[in-house]
Amino acid sequence: MNKDSFVIGVDYGSDSVRSVIVDASNGRELASSVFYYPRWQKGLYCDAPANQFRQHPSDYIEGLEQTIKDCIKKAGASVAANIKAISVDTTGSTPVAVDESGTPLALLPGFETNPHAMFVLWKDHTGIKEAAEINEHATKFDINYLQYVGGIYSSEWFWAKLLRTLRTDEAVRKACHSWVEHCDWIPFLLTGGTRASEIKRGRCSAGHKALWAAEFGGLPPDEFFTSLDPLLKGITARLFKDTYTSDQSAGTLSPEWATRLGLSTDVVIGVGAFDAHMGAVGGQIEPYHLSKVMGTSTCDILVAPNTDMSGKLVKGICGQVDGSVIPGMAGLEAGQSAFGDTYAWFRNLLEWPLQNLLAGSSVIDAQTAAALKDEMSGRIIPELSRQAALLPVDENELAIDWFNGRRTPDANQELKGAITGLGLGSDAPRVFKALAEATCFGAKKIVDRFNSEGVPVKGIIGIGGVAKKSPYIMQMMADILNMPIRIHQFEHTCALGAAMFAATAAGIYPNVQEAMAAMGGGFDKEYIPQKQLEAIYKIRYQQYNQLGSFIEQQTRSSHSITQ
Repeated sequence: MNKDSFVIGVDYGSDSVRSVIVDASNGRELASSVFYYPRWQKGLYCDAPANQFRQHPSDYIEGLEQTIKDCIKKAGASVAANIKAISVDTTGSTPVAVDESGTPLALLPGFETNPHAMFVLWKDHTGIKEAAEINEHATKFDINYLQYVGGIYSSEWFWAKLLRTLRTDEAVRKACHSWVEHCDWIPFLLTGGTRASEIKRGRCSAGHKALWAAEFGGLPPDEFFTSLDPLLKGITARLFKDTYTSDQSAGTLSPEWATRLGLSTDVVIGVGAFDAHMGAVGGQIEPYHLSKVMGTSTCDILVAPNTDMSGKLVKGICGQVDGSVIPGMAGLEAGQSAFGDTYAWFRNLLEWPLQNLLAGSSVIDAQTAAALKDEMSGRIIPELSRQAALLPVDENELAIDWFNGRRTPDANQELKGAITGLGLGSDAPRVFKALAEATCFGAKKIVDRFNSEGVPVKGIIGIGGVAKKSPYIMQMMADILNMPIRIHQFEHTCALGAAMFAATAAGIYPNVQEAMAAMGGGFDKEYIPQKQLEAIYKIRYQQYNQLGSFIEQQTRSSHSITQ
């Protein structure tokens, strides 16, 4: 390997995109840059009460260019001259309607402000009805086309979002030639693709969200979708049959993007994947160790040798796909639809006076009010965590973490969160403690499901913003799981994972495992469970399960009444 070999990892999150330049010889970060999506920050094209969350492709394009150029400026010309590859991870399933050229419709005249022409963010649940129809429809076929996605299709995924979009907007339906995941579209953009049929679809997104499986010969047949809804007739022919693992090249940087970024057209562009899958590699995942990417939601990744998974299907998770994380191994995905989002919801609830009363106050001016709001907002969660840590673990306030539905085990996006055991002494720290416990109990449900299905969880690896920034939550999770949790030392682990894949796609390393070994920096903290809390958390977990069963039963009853 050339001693002066550098790679770029690009990590698209829910709120921002981050790029890093990494030394391919040792994983050292030379520069990083973050870009917050301006349209998303303004709340454009979203309707939270309706579970509609859309993002404009211009946010993605602007962020891609600005963060990479900023990194290059920081790292210097000598580094830029030796950048060998770029790889990208994104949230998912976050698909978009494109025309025959592969252009997202929102970039075309007449669709610029149409939310249905934009990327449908992972946490958009407008397709709940469509997901339910897919689940019911799948029972009519001899082949179980849901067997590799845990047996339950989710409204967060590819087909439910496509069907919902086609049903909702006639103009988009007529203009839509194909349907593309965010992680597949960015490499297509960077390589200068001009035909949707040429997009290299990643094994990760195709297998976990789009029902692709080698055993099916690709996607389920057109008959499966046409009989679901005639609007889907012929769509499989405009999608894909082949998929690619992320250690492969999607092409090289186009002349246009080479000029825009100040890089060479020899720069290799890797096949894209979802953030948690590349993040697991950045966090140096090991077989049977659960990598938990903890941010607004969680995405939990486990890898196992294909020989161990032969004939074994784990129920109620987000899929098991050969090569979706590490080529040659089965990648298994689970997660929680709301994790950090649960804490953010409570923070926003407490911020209501700051948001709605200070701005119109006659006591302070608008600029001072805005500054005060920003300062207080940043202090709420840290102070709640400090105060909650002083409270005893008792059997009072109890919460359920389904504030954005339930991802796993057993996807059900109609479920809602709950808080019980409230009294006049239930102050903000006590309620926050209950919410934090709920998210950790939700994490335990995932571990229990893997174990009960014969896939033992032998260790926990924590990565992501919550893992790095919240000792209170991480210690509580170690206590509730009754397992140690190792925290990876690299701050931008998903971007590092993308950089590792870039180095592999460029041929700097022969495989992902060698890239991990050379570029991974290990772990800088470990949380050890406190044995004295084991008994009380066992009781609390039983109460959590009982409350969850009650909430689920009430949801079913309410659903049957409305039908």
